[in-house]
Amino acid sequence: MTTSVVSSGTTTSAGRNAGRLRIVFLLTGTYLLAEVVGGIVTGSLALLADAGHMFTDVAGVGLALYSIRLAQRPPTMARSYGYYRAEILAALANASVLIVVSLYILWEAYKRFREPPAVESGAMLVVAAIGLVVNLICMWLLKGASNESLNMKGAYYEVLSDMLTSLGVIAASIIMLTTGWYYADPLVSAGIGLLILPRTWRLLREAVGVLLEGTPTDVDVSALRVALASIPGVLAVHDLHVWSLTSGTNAMSVHLAHIADAAPASLLRDVHDRVREFNVQHSTVQLELPETNEKGTHA
Repeated sequence: MTTSVVSSGTTTSAGRNAGRLRIVFLLTGTYLLAEVVGGIVTGSLALLADAGHMFTDVAGVGLALYSIRLAQRPPTMARSYGYYRAEILAALANASVLIVVSLYILWEAYKRFREPPAVESGAMLVVAAIGLVVNLICMWLLKGASNESLNMKGAYYEVLSDMLTSLGVIAASIIMLTTGWYYADPLVSAGIGLLILPRTWRLLREAVGVLLEGTPTDVDVSALRVALASIPGVLAVHDLHVWSLTSGTNAMSVHLAHIADAAPASLLRDVHDRVREFNVQHSTVQLELPETNEKGTHA
């Protein structure tokens, strides 16, 4: 006997925070335009380069918003789980873009270190200070949500990278403004790139882990196996698999051998009640008698 249970109309973790993400998109998009105008008016290459970085971040946040809309579409015959994985794909795309941007920053820093350009440090400082305020507001909006969803974590890292960039630009502009030492620009830029890479790599690894249907970090499979085995009437647990549909939405399938006189309906109710304690929202359970138990190659 097989049964499958999943909550209908479930809103993903990222979906619950879509309103905050829209505010971030509006703030960062507005600052992007201001930075482009400021770079053109002042002739600051640093600001224009940062505007390019900001553009990728605005695009990343926009992609995150679009993926949330996709994830909220109802399941179809062709996609029985719906579009939950769209959020993970967006997180993967954001991480990939950030890695490319970080490597580009390091390359540009190397070129500027060889031939540091003159920069209008005063205007650079003003625009960067405005950007810092915008990014701090956006980080405050996304901080809590970044622990609930890879998609939101990707957006948070986008804003974090902008905040680090703003701090670096401010520091470099102050140094150049007070000392005229233009090597500060490439040195700070290299530091920004090196700070972004490790965090982005972790995000990329987590997104790939979900796509490879690895065990969610918030589910203790060993403890779950023990809990299932301890249910009255259960004789053996095998073919236990747990994976994530998207951040905060976990699924499980399992085969349970049970005693002959166990009431299937009561046993299934106990199983589903137990797995919900382990943050599993979707469970598929195969009940079987010991003589029909054919163990697979999986745990």
